[in-house]
Amino acid sequence: MTKHTRVSFIGSGNLAWHLAPALDNSDFPVQEVYSKNPVHAALLVERLYEADVKASLDFSTSSSSVFIIATTDEAIEEVVQEIILPEDAILVHTSGSQPLSILGYAATQNLGVFYPLQTFSKDKKVDFKEVPVFIESANPVTEKMLRAIGNALSKVVIPLKSYERKALHVAAVFASNFTNHMLLVAQDIMKEHRLSYDWLKPLIAEMINKSLSIGPENAQTGPARRGDLEILDKHLEFLQEDPSMAELYKVISQHIIDRYG
Repeated sequence: MTKHTRVSFIGSGNLAWHLAPALDNSDFPVQEVYSKNPVHAALLVERLYEADVKASLDFSTSSSSVFIIATTDEAIEEVVQEIILPEDAILVHTSGSQPLSILGYAATQNLGVFYPLQTFSKDKKVDFKEVPVFIESANPVTEKMLRAIGNALSKVVIPLKSYERKALHVAAVFASNFTNHMLLVAQDIMKEHRLSYDWLKPLIAEMINKSLSIGPENAQTGPARRGDLEILDKHLEFLQEDPSMAELYKVISQHIIDRYG
């Protein structure tokens, strides 16, 4: 049942941009791509072997068995209400924060979640073998299919309930999105003072490597970790012309101080 199972995508954003070609190369050929923006769907189709742009959410005559909703979280419910599926179709979403139950109004009992834990950008290639995939399913039929798809792409496939996946997603936002934003703040400071952001890159690389090697709690350094209030006050004085950045510095520093006593 699983080998050469055909797949259709609803959505053509960053995740679909990488996931659809990966499936195409893993015995799960992609047949159709639907997007609210047909131009975006056409660009994704160009990356696939034999897929077509789908003009509507009526998939009633589709040859696909698996339908993957790879839209924004806000759009999932609308898609579920409008999509028309063939008999016995499997419908899954790819959100880290939305529960399996958001698919509950679909006209199929074969519901699931396929959540690859990675940050995706269209211009940065991703090796799916190194991306852990977290799955949730409403029944054994769906679980078997999601495991097959996951195992075809990744070395790590883990069943996870909706609440646990939400915790994972929140942690991922701190680890990835917030960390990247801190780097952007650092870059802004360097630019404002006509300094090279490249000077920080060895420090950033060492910090990440050390945190992964010995754990973030042991890797923490800096004035807040030491409780050096004099340096903290000088830094806040330096940032006084940008109240939002000063507040950010203060909140994070206080959180570190509280954590390490």
